[in-house]
Amino acid sequence: MRSASLRITPHAMLSRAVAGMRGRTLIVNLPGSPKAAVENLETILPVLPHAVELLQESSEAEEHHVKRET
Repeated sequence: MRSASLRITPHAMLSRAVAGMRGRTLIVNLPGSPKAAVENLETILPVLPHAVELLQESSEAEEHHVKRET
């Protein structure tokens, strides 16, 4: 999120915007600005389905991490 925000403003380096999981809960710390919060949510939106798979301990989630042999 911070990397994407830095493309918009140098002030993003001061942001605490991070995401993580604790147990089976996804925690997303967004910036205080409504505009920045929306921009950050748009940044992580593509990976949210994978995060939900991980939280549900889905076997499909682990398949995304396995290196495929060719």
